[in-house]
Amino acid sequence: MKILITGYKGMLGSDLVETLKNENKHELILTDIDDLDIANFNQVDEFLKKEEPELIINVAAYTDVDGCETNRDLAFNVNSIGPKNLAIVSNEINAKLLHISTDYVFSGDSLKPYHEDDKTGPNSYYGETKLQAELFIKENTDNYFIIRTAWLYGFNGKNFVKTMLQLAKTNDKISVVNDQHGSPTFTKDLAIAISELIKTDKYGIYHVTNSDNCTWYEFAKQIFELANININVVPVTTEEYPTPAKRPEYSVLSNEKWENAGFKSLRSYKDALKNYMELELGVNYRN
Repeated sequence: MKILITGYKGMLGSDLVETLKNENKHELILTDIDDLDIANFNQVDEFLKKEEPELIINVAAYTDVDGCETNRDLAFNVNSIGPKNLAIVSNEINAKLLHISTDYVFSGDSLKPYHEDDKTGPNSYYGETKLQAELFIKENTDNYFIIRTAWLYGFNGKNFVKTMLQLAKTNDKISVVNDQHGSPTFTKDLAIAISELIKTDKYGIYHVTNSDNCTWYEFAKQIFELANININVVPVTTEEYPTPAKRPEYSVLSNEKWENAGFKSLRSYKDALKNYMELELGVNYRN
């Protein structure tokens, strides 16, 4: 399959490239902002019609959640207009479109895992731009996959695991929020899931995360335990750790639709974390 990937240098993009290359049956067209500005319709139109991909995987995004609150034009252009442009042109050239969305499209007021058709209600501008992208895609093409995922971490990019390990080098005490719940998701696992989905025509929105869930505090505790680092992790509330953008308190996503569609559920985030730290970071952890 001839596949165009936007944002291929990012954390998920780089794992996608590796996963799809390993299958040895795809022709990959790899683009980043220097190659293709998805917010520029004329560029998108010219590039896609020249390359004629059968599938477009959009991993390009402005993911600085707090930055989105102040850099609103940039956030809207990259996160909303970009996917709209891709949807319009992909429909014209009869290509499939796969787009990555987020748990932040929900308010976080739920007490149970969110399903795909649950009411959305983002409480950050980042979440608003990602939800708008979903609406634009649905308006402009039928052959789309939208994957909502959450709490991503991986090798090629900044993430919570790396941040915690870095902070531990210069601190003997770290405060971490303990009232936000989600499912940490390893980008390698998500890339494998995407590689399976694109082989099908099972279009629509899917929630795809590693199984099980925790708070950021609980996640941090597990990171340090696996890394054999003795540090005082202090649980704090969101109120005690204010940020420019409001985060959802509970954004666990139900993977039931994914499993019912015949796809394999992703392993527990705990197993994925062990694998990540052992293979990617070279950290020896206690069994």
